[in-house]
Amino acid sequence: MPSTSQWVTFLAASILFIQVPGPSLLFTLGRALTVSLRAALTSVVGNALGVLTQVVAVAVGLGAVVAASSTAYTVVKLVGAAYVVWLGVQAIRHRTDARAAMAAGLARPSREGARRALATGFTVGLSNPKTLVFFLAFLPQFTDPGAAAAPQLVLLGLAFAVLAAASDSLWATAAGRARTWFARKPQRLDSMGAVGGVMMIGLGTGMVLSD
Repeated sequence: MPSTSQWVTFLAASILFIQVPGPSLLFTLGRALTVSLRAALTSVVGNALGVLTQVVAVAVGLGAVVAASSTAYTVVKLVGAAYVVWLGVQAIRHRTDARAAMAAGLARPSREGARRALATGFTVGLSNPKTLVFFLAFLPQFTDPGAAAAPQLVLLGLAFAVLAAASDSLWATAAGRARTWFARKPQRLDSMGAVGGVMMIGLGTGMVLSD
């Protein structure tokens, strides 16, 4: 199983990764402003279930490859670092996306049933390329080479999904209850995206330099 230091690093990196605007966060903000809060939170649960499905697929296919080859591990590590840096750059470049999603949501309020909300969230989580590539390139770096990789990947992915669901729930609740505050100055979301991007670039650089 991952060591304590690996868990601390993984959880910190996951929290940072989750906060960078991407398909799931933009989806959550949009849902909080276009449907009821209950439907938005149901969509968050569906999104987390979709992410868990991705984790299982990654664990089954990637675990054996990484465990069998140190070269594969190094390649995965470098690809993961490059991807995280790229995400940081994209977060800075597209720091206005969250504001646009929020503006669109304010203009199109609607209602939706729980079953449909759950299915919508699941589809977004399952098809989210950001988390899929993150799992492929990032999770293996926090596994213990001396133990079976697949169970560790599933455990790490489960922790990530729980963190993502908790974070998205907070964002949905905040967005749903603070429409006026964000609408008055939506540029606040731009700053969040830019700061998150800079931090992701730093994280990716650290991954390259780490042993």
